[in-house]
Amino acid sequence: MYTEHFGLREVPFSITPDTSFFFTSPHSQEALNTLLVAARNGDGFIKITGEVGTGKTLLCRKFMATLGDDFVTAYIPNPYLEPRTLMLALADELSIELEKGVDQHKLIKALMMRLMGLAVEGKRVVLCLDEAQAIPVVSLEALRLLTNLETEKRKLLQIVLFGQPELNRKLELDSVRQLAQRIIFHYHLGPLRKDDLDYYLAHRLRVAGFGGSRLFSRGAVSKLYRASGGIPRLVNILAHKSLMVAYGQGKQEVTRQHVSVAARDTITARRRLWPWAASFSVLAAAGGLAWALTS
Repeated sequence: MYTEHFGLREVPFSITPDTSFFFTSPHSQEALNTLLVAARNGDGFIKITGEVGTGKTLLCRKFMATLGDDFVTAYIPNPYLEPRTLMLALADELSIELEKGVDQHKLIKALMMRLMGLAVEGKRVVLCLDEAQAIPVVSLEALRLLTNLETEKRKLLQIVLFGQPELNRKLELDSVRQLAQRIIFHYHLGPLRKDDLDYYLAHRLRVAGFGGSRLFSRGAVSKLYRASGGIPRLVNILAHKSLMVAYGQGKQEVTRQHVSVAARDTITARRRLWPWAASFSVLAAAGGLAWALTS
């Protein structure tokens, strides 16, 4: 791998949501601040939307890691679950021991008792649901009923929905209008701005151990933005491939040409750069990248 070649401790552009690489761009910082303010206000529902690859999962994990000791968090990464299974998943996250085959009444009672117990201890419970656009409508209604549990002072359970824009369309359905009315705080997470991209690259490289001044040339940064549209996941994929190409050629700097090879090898980037040529063969570029990988 190229890490030693470029003086890195680890791969800087992995697509896994590692909170140590969280970049405080204006978008992400504002979204995080919105989440923290809403959580501390005790509101029942909070919604964060964003297109594929804009960093919702990383934001979710950063949010949970930032909450203080007076919060208990539950995380469900795939909420495509019918109501009972969703409640069982929440019970598991809250370390509730249940009898095998527990009925619905006892399940709800166990959840209520656990939430009440945590409230007595001064704890607030936040449930974070990733990929929330996939939640069945009946399960959304079950979540709303769970947020009816409250003391005289505040809700016993807060729910944060992280989802793609399709979530907004689901919440427009008449059958979930009561839930939609309870979403007091919401934020749409957009892509990186062009001016942020240079800082984003430098930040991730620094966290990965890079001690030099500039690894991506200005031309490479410009090409990278054009190919990715500022979508962090696509930026990471292209930057990672560009480093592999530069390494394969024995270069110490990533240039515009390296990014071009990486973009031609990446279907999503090809469609951004050349919509009319998305179906054309890119064997030459793929061959160049394969050579870089095996060098």
